[in-house]
Order: sequence, then C-alpha cells, then structure tokens
Amino acid sequence: MQIELEKTYLLKYIPKDLKNYPNNEYLDIYIPSLITHPVLRIRKRGAEYEITKKYPINWRDTSKQHEFTISLNQAEFDELEANLKGKRAQKQRYLYEYQGKIVEIDVFNGDLKGLILADFEFQTEEEMAKFIPPDFCLIEVTQEKATAGGMLVGKKYQDIEPILATFGYKPLFLE
Repeated sequence: MQIELEKTYLLKYIPKDLKNYPNNEYLDIYIPSLITHPVLRIRKRGAEYEITKKYPINWRDTSKQHEFTISLNQAEFDELEANLKGKRAQKQRYLYEYQGKIVEIDVFNGDLKGLILADFEFQTEEEMAKFIPPDFCLIEVTQEKATAGGMLVGKKYQDIEPILATFGYKPLFLE
C-alpha cells in the first residue's frame, strides 16, 4: 500500500507542445458496475496491466488516497476484461513536464471526449500546500466527486457538462 498525494485540475487550455510528450492509451474498467462511485479498477496502460483499489484516507479530503496496486499480465487482464460488466473510460495520458515536475494530463476519448484533466502528484503535504498551478489550469477539482475516475466512467460528456459549466469549463479537443 502506498499513500498518494495528488491535486486534480480542469484545463483552461491545452499546452501547445503537449503532443511532443510521452503518452499512452489507457482503458479503465471500474467495478462493481452497479454502485455510483466504484474504487476498484483494472487498467490497461499501453502494454502494461494492473488492478488497483484507490480510496481517500479521509472522505472529506480526496487529495490523500490509499492506493493498492497489483500488476497483471495480458492474459489475466484479457480474461478479466472479457468477463467484467464494469464501467469503462478511455483516455490518452500525456506525461507533461512543468517546472521539473511530471504532470499527468488525461485527454479523454470516446463518450467523454472534450474533457481534459491534469493530475499533479506530490512527495509531501508541505510541497502540495505550496503548489501554485500553471496558467493552463482553470480550477482545482480535487474535492469534486463528479471528476473522480470512478464517477466519470460509464458517463457521456453531456452527462457532466452542466457540472463542468459551473466551473467555467469549455470542452477542449487535442487536434
């Protein structure tokens, strides 16, 4: 088990050089499919596979999460994927460098196309508290349930658009 310290932001605009950075296609499948906010997922990241359970240490502060991850091989992932009814989301994750820090920028595809989120991870709570986001970030949404991975899966952009509009977010598309 590890503890993850992270802040999530909606993007105001896409950094112009984003396409020049390393990226991988992701497929996330969250289970169980019948609950509103599942915290267990299987993930395909390029040619890597894993199962992860991630949930807040304190449900009032989602910037600090317990994270349990087990690596899977392709055969294990393929069998789980074929047999799970879970909620799915696809995205392209870019590993963007900003002031010596790697930012995970998720460009959602499929039903969530138009949504782009940036995750910043930190080593200490002090580092997280002092963080000033870059200009391409619109607003922090770390504590917003609607933008959590387990809440986004299985939805269409139109389902979350009214919530995103309250933050002044406009859909973004990476051409």
